[in-house]
Amino acid sequence: MRARGILASPANEILVSSASAWEVATKHRLGKLPSIGPFVTDMRGWILKAGFRELPVGIAHAQRAGAWPLPHKDPFDRMLAAQAEIEGVPLITRDPALSAFGVPLIW
Repeated sequence: MRARGILASPANEILVSSASAWEVATKHRLGKLPSIGPFVTDMRGWILKAGFRELPVGIAHAQRAGAWPLPHKDPFDRMLAAQAEIEGVPLITRDPALSAFGVPLIW
């Protein structure tokens, strides 16, 4: 799995979108990720401890995600793809639906 090596290498700067934190917290609240309670209560701390960097959602990201002329409806996916495009970084995902956005995907 290529993503695992990229995430483990200290030579790589790993950005974690605040949209991912929002999605994880939402899924936990809905009972879809019940075992991650400790992570949800301190996501920022876990992200920083892993040596990753938080990527806030900015207005340019929001504009791109909202304006993208694709039928893909998942707002989290749209935001992650917009951030990847604007920041010029690949998106680490195993979801093939994100390939519709044309951003580089890693898995």
